[in-house]
Amino acid sequence: MKKVEAIIKPFKLDDVREALSEVGIAGMTVSEVKGFGRQKGHTELYRGAEYMVDFLPKVKLEVVVADSEVERCIEAIMETAQTGKIGDGKIFITEIERVIRIRTGEENEDAV
Repeated sequence: MKKVEAIIKPFKLDDVREALSEVGIAGMTVSEVKGFGRQKGHTELYRGAEYMVDFLPKVKLEVVVADSEVERCIEAIMETAQTGKIGDGKIFITEIERVIRIRTGEENEDAV
């Protein structure tokens, strides 16, 4: 099993969720996060004073999938989250050793 973490622009969340649902991925965890990469930050004007916004709002999706579903998951995220502009985000794939559903005690793919 693999954990797919995607950092995307907040306004793309609904589109990505729908795309993942269409490829058979039902569950996910979503967090509101802040960060920056090459995009750095930007300046904003507030009450006549300019200030630097270093961390930009993003959304972090976490999905645990079977090895056979990883590529479909990545493609769905790439196709829907991409705007072609800086700050589209990143996808991280990591190995999952073990998953346990707390309520039933089911393990691994049965628990996902």
